[in-house]
Formats: sequence, structure tokens, C-alpha cells
Amino acid sequence: MRVIVVANGVMRSHFTPEGDDVLIAADGGLRHCLDLGLQPAILIGDMDSIDTRDLDALEPGDTQILRYPTQKDFTDLELALQHALKLGADEIIIVAALGARWDQTIANMLLPASFPSVKIRLIDGSQEIHYIRAGEKLEIHGRPGDMVSLIPLAGNACGVTTEHLEYPLRGGELTFGSTRGISNVLLEETGTISISGGLLLCIVIHQ
Repeated sequence: MRVIVVANGVMRSHFTPEGDDVLIAADGGLRHCLDLGLQPAILIGDMDSIDTRDLDALEPGDTQILRYPTQKDFTDLELALQHALKLGADEIIIVAALGARWDQTIANMLLPASFPSVKIRLIDGSQEIHYIRAGEKLEIHGRPGDMVSLIPLAGNACGVTTEHLEYPLRGGELTFGSTRGISNVLLEETGTISISGGLLLCIVIHQ
């Protein structure tokens, strides 16, 4: 099951849920859903970023509202991801997770790293953010010329192997804090990246 989570950052993506997709609004993400003419299946958070008019715009009974106290240990987005796992999600797409606040933006970019049991992807306009763990192979799709950047998290990423990128790696190592993996280029419509150790952030920028 695929879950789409709409956060409260800057909305730069236009999307349409498909098939059995479950749409979750994380607090102020409700505004983005309504702006796109969508009603989420679930609204979750402390509701501190929601205008009462947006709540009034919901069709009665069509949205499950899960309200949490303002003083809590998790952000609204983390609560949404936790709930998506409870629903049985095997894929999660997050939109509107980035924005003007650096603390929230950095936290939201790192947050999926704490959910290793599910495939999570952030979409921000023409950019996609993926997470690659030890033993995994990521297949990326785009057009020749799309930019691909690889950034190690939580230490060095080793055994990095890429296919169909302009600057190839064959079992190489990317050092935490180094910029060696920035601004690679996709040569074909599909490329792959795998690692044997560490955690790698993969950012694809579509042209």
C-alpha cells in the first residue's frame, strides 16, 4: 500500500493520488490538500497550523482526525509516518516537507532514515530525495542529463557502485562531509546505485 503524506512546508509539487493511495495531511498540510481539491483520508497533528475554515471545508465523515497535544515528543510529520506504518504502508511519498525553516527542513530530510522498514521518497518540485541502505540497490528514473547527487549520512558510505552515471563508482567510498558525490549526471533513462555499508542520501534533480 502506498501512502502520500502532505507536510506543512512549501508546496512545489502537483500530484494526484492513484488507485488505492492513502492521503494523509500532517497538520498544516491540510491547506495544501484543499488547495489541490483533495480531501485527505486522515488528518493528524496538534492542529496548531490549521485555520478553522480549512477544518470546516472538510466533508463530514470523509476524513479521520487524529488530534495530539501541542506539547509532544514528535513532529506532526513523524506522527504521520508512524501512522502510515500502522496502516501497513510499504511505500511512502512525502510532499511539501521542505521550506523556509532550516531546522524543520533538515529534520524532515533526515526523518525517513529512522524508518528503515519502508521505502520513503521526498518530492519537492523537480527534485526527488531517496535513501539507500547497506545491501540495497536503488533504481532511479529520469532523462539523460538529470542531476544525481549522493550524500553519505551517519558516517561514510562504502561499496558504492553506480550504473549509467557520468562519473561511475565501482565499490567506492564516499566520506561523510565530503562533496565528492555532488552533481553527477544520469546518462540514460534508468540508473542504479547500490552500497554495501552506511546510509546514502540520493537526490535526483530532473531537468
